[in-house]
Amino acid sequence: MMSAQISMFSVPGAQDTQAKGLWLLFWMMGLKRIILISLTTLHGTRCAGEVASVANNGVCGTGIAYNAKIGGVRMLDGIVTDIIEAKSLSLNPQHIHIYSASWGPEDDGKTVDGPGMLAMEAFYRGTVNGRGGLGSLYIWASGNGGFHYDNCNCDGYTNSIYTLSVGSTTERGNVPWYSEACASTLTTTYSSGVKNERQIVTTDIRHRCTERHTGTSASAPLAAAIVALALEANPALTWRDLQHLVVRSSNAAHLKADDWVLNGVGRKVSHNYGYGLLDASIMVNLAEKWETVRPQRRCLIQVLSSAQTITSHLVVRKNVTSCAGTPNFIRSLEHIQARVTLSYSRRGDLEISLTSPTGTRSILVAVRPYDTSTRGYRDWSFMTTHSWDEDPQGVWSLELRNKGDYSNNGFLFSFALQLYGTEENMMARKISSSVVSKCLRWTVEGTCEECQEPFYVFEHLCLSYCPPKYFRMRQFINGTQHGRQICAPCHPSCYTCNDRSAYNCTACPPFSNFDEVMHSCSQPLYPHQLTAGLMPSRIHRITALTALIICAPLLMVFLFAGVSWLLNRLILRRQAHVSSSEMTNLQALSEDEAITCGNEAQGFLPVTEPPASSISSSPSLP
Repeated sequence: MMSAQISMFSVPGAQDTQAKGLWLLFWMMGLKRIILISLTTLHGTRCAGEVASVANNGVCGTGIAYNAKIGGVRMLDGIVTDIIEAKSLSLNPQHIHIYSASWGPEDDGKTVDGPGMLAMEAFYRGTVNGRGGLGSLYIWASGNGGFHYDNCNCDGYTNSIYTLSVGSTTERGNVPWYSEACASTLTTTYSSGVKNERQIVTTDIRHRCTERHTGTSASAPLAAAIVALALEANPALTWRDLQHLVVRSSNAAHLKADDWVLNGVGRKVSHNYGYGLLDASIMVNLAEKWETVRPQRRCLIQVLSSAQTITSHLVVRKNVTSCAGTPNFIRSLEHIQARVTLSYSRRGDLEISLTSPTGTRSILVAVRPYDTSTRGYRDWSFMTTHSWDEDPQGVWSLELRNKGDYSNNGFLFSFALQLYGTEENMMARKISSSVVSKCLRWTVEGTCEECQEPFYVFEHLCLSYCPPKYFRMRQFINGTQHGRQICAPCHPSCYTCNDRSAYNCTACPPFSNFDEVMHSCSQPLYPHQLTAGLMPSRIHRITALTALIICAPLLMVFLFAGVSWLLNRLILRRQAHVSSSEMTNLQALSEDEAITCGNEAQGFLPVTEPPASSISSSPSLP
């Protein structure tokens, strides 16, 4: 296994979580934003132990990816802001392969919230530049709001196309009471259930072992560890390759739910479990045989631009060619986003579903009885993975149905369909022989020098293909005639290429444009979704905070001036007979105090930990 110079991020209290090897898992600590500060260390240590507890440690269970290096950041130990999230999600992207997150907005059944502008850009940059251009992997817990009938499609982190959303099941294969059902969940791993069902065993703080790790917080790190095993088997996999493998490595098994259906390509899928229970053995086996998927394509269809009335039932249909005849043509789907703006008298009573041309119906958001908001959804992206690998050509239907009081009403102002996928027919892909081989000859430094043809040297192993950001090349050393086959790096601006030149690109990374004449790629232009990122309630909070920042000092100035005037009047009356020397001493004392205060203002003042209530995020709507 290749060694690497990497920074270790210590997880406080994780003395039993010793880890070693290449695949660094970066653990985002914390349960939810509303937890107590004292719980963050405990929660992070338990999650880290699931992934990387050293094998045969004699204290607790073994981590699934026990060769992994793991670290943590105490992101939730204070007030969480957009910039803090962005810095955490983009920390050392060339060293950190997997970011595992068990946190998100409130699971109260009424909040609609997601990443801000900076955190979104961190996702963009991570998938474009992370891991040398193969893309950082973001594994996300789907949420614990089942008790409040919450829906993870109202969580902009777990319903992002850049995150791999993980749900939970109990040891008996039941839907846990805390589980949130939604169309964006991709896969499922084990976690806790009802009182008499076993929970997750992992390391704990103070050199202890716990058998009581729970919730989707425990499920996400299990999936992250399995992804790490797949990367260990084939480090050339892109972030999209891993999602393809997860779909193919998950199965319904013994999982019980009443919403299992066959999608348009014959796969079982559920809003509770995604594609089912993730199987580590199948995934590692597939990773060794998987050749990278072709570049991602995005097809945007504006379906509705004029307002339509929503009463009891509304259906909007659109015949889609999936951008046929353009460079954005999609043959096989991956993610589908329905981006809507609407108003409604009681948002939680509105059920929204999307049906694909093959008949796969995804419930984008179900009834949320605690959501009494009248603001509707503002440019909100609902996401579904239920039509993975389907052909998107045909009639798509968006259905909005009132499940509450008959007097409910509103307007659908806009609806856009964003399709993501590839030009390749993924269902026709043949997966047979291994694409990975052992090195034929090593250098004295321990790097691979030559592979058995037809394999190519890539990092510390041999591949039958060259991944994105690399091209096939025969390298001749010391005048030898035979040479060796290697994967040589493309120009940084290219996604795929024919040589090192910036003018021999064959495809561009996302957010870059391809010049068909020059065969070059433009600088990436990341979308700054300020309108989508700053949702109404967030705007209200920012406005209130700004007003407080501006008005509070002015109010203090006026109060201070008033108090000073009153004191001055009293002092003048009471000290009318004070000698001039005493007055001088008083003035000198005041000047010293002013100088002292000025010096303190130039330094860093200690910041006290905010109470738990200050960490919680208030309900936020698009």
